[in-house]
Amino acid sequence: MQPYQEFLSEILIDEPALRQRIAELGAEISRDYQEADLLLICILRGGLVFMVDLMRRISVPHQIDFMAVSSYGSGARQSGGSVRLTLDLKTDIRGKDVLLVEDIVDSGNTIAYVLEFLQTRQPRSLKVCTLLDKPERRETPVPIHYCGFTIPNKFVFGYGLDLDEYYRNLPFVAVVDTAKYHPTE
Repeated sequence: MQPYQEFLSEILIDEPALRQRIAELGAEISRDYQEADLLLICILRGGLVFMVDLMRRISVPHQIDFMAVSSYGSGARQSGGSVRLTLDLKTDIRGKDVLLVEDIVDSGNTIAYVLEFLQTRQPRSLKVCTLLDKPERRETPVPIHYCGFTIPNKFVFGYGLDLDEYYRNLPFVAVVDTAKYHPTE
């Protein structure tokens, strides 16, 4: 894997902006869930970095759990197509206030699948918190209750979002210069 600087087009959201917005989201969630039995569900793997930072900013008691889903579309940069569950929850969500924590919502297909799947388990409430929203790519309408940033339709990586499973550890969200990035096949 080549160093990311070789194909970095721009830093879309820098570390201070991420910290500030996540603190704001944490405060808002804390206000909204004061009397709740809150369960944060991280959609792995991309949502992990965001959820760890977000939960540190949520002042009300809460539990966490994890899910993983795969979507099969037409290529690694595409989302959509069919979606399947690859890791289910350990927690019974019946009667709980569930907040799904996602890295990015673009087509909406994956999060729509997860919402429909979890609704059958009868949570008291079920809402979505995403770090990034890419509404230009939306194919399936989904409710987003907490949004970090609305971004343009650009190929992004960093801060939990991978580039062929690398660079999730970067402390910022960056845009790929697709003319310079050539993934290994």
